[in-house]
Amino acid sequence: MRAVLVPEPGGPEALVVVELPDPEPGPGEVLLDVVASGVNRADLLQRQGHYPPPPGASDVLGLEVSGVVAALGEGVENATELRVGDAACALLAGGGYAERVVVPAGQVMPVPTGVDLVDAAALPEVAATVWSTVFMSAGLRPGEVLLVHGGGSGVGTMAVQLARQLLGRRAVVAVTAGSERKLRACADLGASVLIDYTRQDFVAEIRAATGGRGADVVVDVVGGPYLERNLAALATGGRLVQLGMQGGRRGEVDLGLMVSRRLSLLGIALRPRPVDGPDGKAAICASVVEHVWPLIAEGTVRPVVSERVVIPAGVSESAAAQAVARAHRDLEAGAHVGKVLLVWERSGR
Repeated sequence: MRAVLVPEPGGPEALVVVELPDPEPGPGEVLLDVVASGVNRADLLQRQGHYPPPPGASDVLGLEVSGVVAALGEGVENATELRVGDAACALLAGGGYAERVVVPAGQVMPVPTGVDLVDAAALPEVAATVWSTVFMSAGLRPGEVLLVHGGGSGVGTMAVQLARQLLGRRAVVAVTAGSERKLRACADLGASVLIDYTRQDFVAEIRAATGGRGADVVVDVVGGPYLERNLAALATGGRLVQLGMQGGRRGEVDLGLMVSRRLSLLGIALRPRPVDGPDGKAAICASVVEHVWPLIAEGTVRPVVSERVVIPAGVSESAAAQAVARAHRDLEAGAHVGKVLLVWERSGR
């Protein structure tokens, strides 16, 4: 099978496509023939040498895929409804940039009704991230206010849609973005407060939109440079969900402010979590299928795909690597709204 590795950290040119042996599913595992792979910021960080895979995970990049069940490991058929030939998507700790991948059965999810198999690769990371953080951990409830930084990202577009559906049409769902095009896209998905971070102060804007109260939940990927202002943007009892650190790992916290206003800072990541247990990835995936998939099936929530980059069949490994590098450059450029996908073309398909 073809797969993508990074022998030495670097820019997009560091990506290489190699031939690897097909993996075999062990007990409790599922083998997928991959149709498409999601491209995530974590992949860029791993390529740069800043985010190594957790112990035991594949060195092949990629945290989510869609495809077809090719084989079941021991015990899977009796413990699940998965069968060979099923269309599926999956959340991974690694290994997704490949034509085949082995996944713990609990992290394999059916493709929601009405979703194209390729576009299903845009769902596992964003759905699991938003559902597990904003709703399961931060406990966003009807009547509360949500502020999402990077509203045009994959996580942002999913957070806006889920909040609009689960909090009600009158809910205050605020986003920040750096262009009018991204803000319009967020508005189309249900955002009601649009903040251009290049020229507006998001703290002032969210307080103005809420009569001075602030946001109950803030979802942030910037990190250190935003920390003080994120806490200032929270309402009393508010929760800051820290999903990334694109701007830096360190910042100052006014503990007096946090104590007096009962603020919470939640640092949350999916990739290092165990498969099993109450906070494991299998439990999160099961909850996503229960709560999020019905909204997608009825068409009120949808995967937002900005670009589908085809990795052609029958080309040299160098040409295939150039396609993957293009996807990384496009994600780094930041012009996308929603997800960037890699589509694996095979001879005869």
